[in-house]
Amino acid sequence: MHIYSYTWYQWLCFFYFYCFAGWVFESAYVSIQQKRLVNRGFLRLPLLPLYGTGAVMMLWVSLPFQDSLFLVYFSGVLAATALEYVTGWAMERLFKMKYWDYSNQKFNLNGYICLSSSIAWGFLTIFLTEVLHPPVSRFVLGLPAGAVIGGVLIISVFFLEDTVQSVRDALDLGRALEAMTSIRAELDDVQVQLALLKAETADRLDEYREDAAQRLNDYWEDAAHRLSDYREDAAQRLSDYREDAALQVERLKTETLQKMGQAQTAGNDRFSALLSRGQELLEKHRSFTSQLSRGRRNLLLRNPTAASGRFGEALKELSEQAKKQRRQNRR
Repeated sequence: MHIYSYTWYQWLCFFYFYCFAGWVFESAYVSIQQKRLVNRGFLRLPLLPLYGTGAVMMLWVSLPFQDSLFLVYFSGVLAATALEYVTGWAMERLFKMKYWDYSNQKFNLNGYICLSSSIAWGFLTIFLTEVLHPPVSRFVLGLPAGAVIGGVLIISVFFLEDTVQSVRDALDLGRALEAMTSIRAELDDVQVQLALLKAETADRLDEYREDAAQRLNDYWEDAAHRLSDYREDAAQRLSDYREDAALQVERLKTETLQKMGQAQTAGNDRFSALLSRGQELLEKHRSFTSQLSRGRRNLLLRNPTAASGRFGEALKELSEQAKKQRRQNRR
């Protein structure tokens, strides 16, 4: 049967079938890697839209060339690679993280696509068009139209509801990653300011001490010089000068202590303000990691290989917290 003679509901049926087949493949593969059962994917339902969309697109672009396996292979490589790149790019921009990442693979492009994956897409296209799709097509075409329409409409309701909720969860998770990264950057800035404040206060106090010591030393040298001149004068003038010198020294000490006290008070006030801001930021940070919402937690658990260049540290924290909450819920 020619590809363009499929009805809209038959195309939808193919889409959901390949979404499910992709979920089975991905979940089995990731579960083996993680050594635990993983409900893989963006959605809560056992459906991976990327596989369904990819399969339908492969059929559209390759079946017109079904007489040439080379063209089938080449069209599948181009179409699936383009779809994977555009989808990965768009999801990272929208949700702040990569739901798959080929950065550790050779010949990758921004982590969205890689050579080995593209080669595999080509062979998968041949397998799809030559082996898998013909019996699937015959099975779907043999079903009553009413049953197919009813089935795809029911699945579509659940699919759309799941998509809306999953998008909300992913947007919420993306905002959390962004906020946590911003908080972490501000916390680092507070730590730097605290360190600089300590150093600045210490330097200022040392400066006051050195200035007072220098002024006192200069004063005593001047006093010693003048006292030597006064030895020839009356004893009363010598006594008066000594009293005046003692008053000057006391005034210098008082002035220096006041300056040091003011500097210490100002430093303490700034230190308290920075410390209070740091505590506030820590509380906000804990609020993100202490108890993840169910949507965020399940989304992270379904995508254990997710990555983020800008928000990698925050993603790692939330992923660890999701695993911790899962272990607690199992007890």
